[in-house]
Amino acid sequence: MKALNPIMMSGREMLPLVEGGKGVAVSDGHSSGAWAVAGGVGTVSGVNPDYRDDDGNIVAPTYKGKTRIERHEELVAQGIRGCKTQLEIARDVTGGQGRIHLNVLWEMGGSERILEAVLEQAGELVDGITCGAGMPYRVGEIATRHGVYYYPIVSSARAFRALWKRAFHKQSEMLGGVVYEDPWLAGGHNGLSNAEDPRVPQDPFPRVLELRKLMVSVGLAETPIIMAGGVWYLRDWEDWIDNPDLGPIAFQYGSRPLLTQESPIPQEWKDRLTTLTDGDVLLQKFSPTGFWSSAIYTDYIQLLERRSERQVDYRRKPEDDFTASIKVGPRGREMFVLPADKEKTEKWMAAGHTDALRTPDDTVVFVSTEEAAEIHKDQVDCMGCLTQCAFSNWSQHEGNTTGRKTDPRSFCIQKKLQGAAHGEPLKDNLAFSGHNAINFSNDPFYSNGFVPTVKELVDRIVTGD
Repeated sequence: MKALNPIMMSGREMLPLVEGGKGVAVSDGHSSGAWAVAGGVGTVSGVNPDYRDDDGNIVAPTYKGKTRIERHEELVAQGIRGCKTQLEIARDVTGGQGRIHLNVLWEMGGSERILEAVLEQAGELVDGITCGAGMPYRVGEIATRHGVYYYPIVSSARAFRALWKRAFHKQSEMLGGVVYEDPWLAGGHNGLSNAEDPRVPQDPFPRVLELRKLMVSVGLAETPIIMAGGVWYLRDWEDWIDNPDLGPIAFQYGSRPLLTQESPIPQEWKDRLTTLTDGDVLLQKFSPTGFWSSAIYTDYIQLLERRSERQVDYRRKPEDDFTASIKVGPRGREMFVLPADKEKTEKWMAAGHTDALRTPDDTVVFVSTEEAAEIHKDQVDCMGCLTQCAFSNWSQHEGNTTGRKTDPRSFCIQKKLQGAAHGEPLKDNLAFSGHNAINFSNDPFYSNGFVPTVKELVDRIVTGD
């Protein structure tokens, strides 16, 4: 195994090992601070983080406003407070040493406002900003104005080219690195384009090489690329280390830090990680963001799959081939489906899926009355955690609506992420995970139920294992 030499990250030489910034309460000040102390770059999640109340207790975000706009304002205020809380914890852990980055999702509700406020109020605690989930054209300008390095997350050279041409060429001096996130293997939301087949993973090397060639052409030959997604054993990436064609390379770990003593996730989640096998991590497109995402294949994900399978085209009145009448819901509302679909809709209703919920695509999905009530309540309770949401039709832009029907095939993503992070049954919630998490069950490092400290994990990674 080649020696892992330090590289410049956010103004200081560090081990080229970066903690991936997982959302909600999953990458907190304790875990990121420990990673920084171990010699790498720790990452605090800026996505709905837990905050301190007036008594100094750590609490999860809650929303009391009567309207979506009121709850959205609570979300922004709590997001600022939560970021500051977790950054302060990281500083306490590190003693102000090492490097701490703040991860922000561009499509997160209020992302620009939260980022601006955190950098204004606690910028001295932030060494770098990582930002993905969309095209963060303004992140470079915001970070540079506050004297902080920034690290856009992309999944292709094409995406970085667009960011560079439109915005980043103006802020090149504070561009600390570019995170290449493998869209097939990374956990959480992924950057798969419409031209890429989710079932056919591509070799990351030529894609990263293309990115490096582009960066060289615009004067970024020495700017690090951080490889994210699919990284487990560093020995598998030995050819990438000190590779003159790739230039400076760092490696980002998202899944492995989940199973450490400092990791804040509930014990049930940690236990589930140790039992994952092939097929237990699913790349799916149920997210209200519209992005593909990878998560543990929980009962809830399976429920979403079954819900979408109970779906047919419909018309409100007979037209063309839609001549078969069905009556749905407690009021027996009449709609028309294709004759070939009539029998299966009647079977669904006989099985208790009596409510037909309309989608934006002129289809209906069949659910139970109880499930319909839960969907409706979650849509009404929306707090605007995204810039725009397919599930609730929220938009933080003018009018506060996407103008489209709500989509019952999706779900309230903050509710399900918060549920997993704060101890609700994992099976009923959303737990993002990279596909390499199946290695927890076969990596000898974790045998006999061993759970390392972050320092022990980093020391292990450096050996190649």
